[in-house]
Amino acid sequence: MAPKYVVVPICSSLILLLTLLSVPLVSKAELYAHYYDQTCPQLEKIISEAVLNASKYDPKVPARILRMFFHDCFIRGCDASILLDSTPMNKAEKDGPPNVSVRSFYVIDEAKAKLEKACPRTVSCADILAIAARDVVVQSGGPYWEVLKGRKDGRVSKASDTRNLPAPSSNVTQLIQSFAARGLDVKDMVTLSGGHTLGFSHCSSFEARLKNFSLLHDVDPTLNTEFAKDLKKKCPATPFRDHNAGHFLDSTASVFDNDYYKRLIAGKGVFLSDQSLVGDWRTRWIVEAFAYDQSLFFKEFSASMLKLGNVGVSTNGEVRLHCRIVN
Repeated sequence: MAPKYVVVPICSSLILLLTLLSVPLVSKAELYAHYYDQTCPQLEKIISEAVLNASKYDPKVPARILRMFFHDCFIRGCDASILLDSTPMNKAEKDGPPNVSVRSFYVIDEAKAKLEKACPRTVSCADILAIAARDVVVQSGGPYWEVLKGRKDGRVSKASDTRNLPAPSSNVTQLIQSFAARGLDVKDMVTLSGGHTLGFSHCSSFEARLKNFSLLHDVDPTLNTEFAKDLKKKCPATPFRDHNAGHFLDSTASVFDNDYYKRLIAGKGVFLSDQSLVGDWRTRWIVEAFAYDQSLFFKEFSASMLKLGNVGVSTNGEVRLHCRIVN
């Protein structure tokens, strides 16, 4: 029988504890919100318009930009290394296995080109990506936060580094360790996973849950029974399957909301890594808190995105003239 959807009310003391965990890290590079106020005051407007125009043309843009920012910050810190193209001598991050499905780099290119006309050699690609990530959340109905700025662009990008990105098959312990290595705590991990409220996954990222899952279970027992049947229909075991087949990560995949957490409680998480958040005492209470209170999720997401945006930030890089190549 498919598990019933239940949201457990969270007591005020747990919500207070969650709130106390949301203090963002202070950047060693001394990022600040008004970094470009004098040198490029039209910065935010130019980026916002570029993102909005692209999203109108392609509804996949918001999820792709948010994922791009996460994958960038998780490798060498938020230095726009994911934007660099491969060269004959080097295979770059964007061509590493976990990143081959990252798309919409052109959105950042277009914003950069407009900024180079408005304020040449001023705005880093890393800051453009950080602002664009905020904008896609806001334009999808999510929270606003003041992006701290002053990042520099890195000069190194290696596809081999992408093996350190969290996998869709990760368990909670692996996820906690991966985030902790970047200075992010358990609350940040569960909160940033909520970015999956936007987006779509191809079958290859979750079909291992649907057949020969373990010695005892053919299908992952944490999956809602009816949802597992739906996933199997979307991902038939046939060599003629559409290579673009897959499933949306929540039922309102173009809207930034807390539906992702509600679906986890209902056994409808697409990734094993997502569904595992409900089965572990260290993370379940946070999932329940966000499923119960969307405003709390929004508040915590803003705080965790600020912390993510500070990961590995350095002042030793450059301001690229073109985001795809070093100067």
